[in-house]
Amino acid sequence: MVEPAGTELSLAAATAAVVGELAEAGKLGPGKILVVGVSTSEVAGVRIGTGGALEVAEQLLQGIRQVADKWGFHPVYQCCEHLNRSLVMERSLLESLGLREVSAVPIPGAGGSMAAAAYRSMSDPVLAETVEAHAGIDIGETLIGMHLRRVAVPFRPSLRYIGSARVNAAWSRPPLIGGERAVYRTPETSGAQLCD
Repeated sequence: MVEPAGTELSLAAATAAVVGELAEAGKLGPGKILVVGVSTSEVAGVRIGTGGALEVAEQLLQGIRQVADKWGFHPVYQCCEHLNRSLVMERSLLESLGLREVSAVPIPGAGGSMAAAAYRSMSDPVLAETVEAHAGIDIGETLIGMHLRRVAVPFRPSLRYIGSARVNAAWSRPPLIGGERAVYRTPETSGAQLCD
């Protein structure tokens, strides 16, 4: 069997590498939100939902935290379908965004190992019903799209696997509006037609 690319790195290092590339491509600075969806089962090489592992989640958290601390964005962690894909975040972020809180405490069997580990690692964790994140990383094809802002731009990191889990990612841009006279970049020269 051929090993997926990236298996020579530790899980923390591989995660930091992928999240760092996404942060750069998506310009994730202070105030930006990164939604993270993870199947620790898939990372460990088994089918999603069949072998979650808090130890795996802890290693992934280490890599994510390393990049978040450097760039200043807020990572939020998607729970599994049993908690309706709610999101683990710090209470201060939920309140600053005016999000709706939902009541649950994620555990490996209901919420997932990644959400449970993230919840345990935060100073004042809460679950939000939904969010509109500026970017997202999906480790193990957990389907994070419902929590991304429009318009999502697919991002292909140089490492396509973390452990045995396939990695997908995206960052978002504002929708382009206007018609045939719309301009999306500042014109280099004057002379653009004026609108009355």
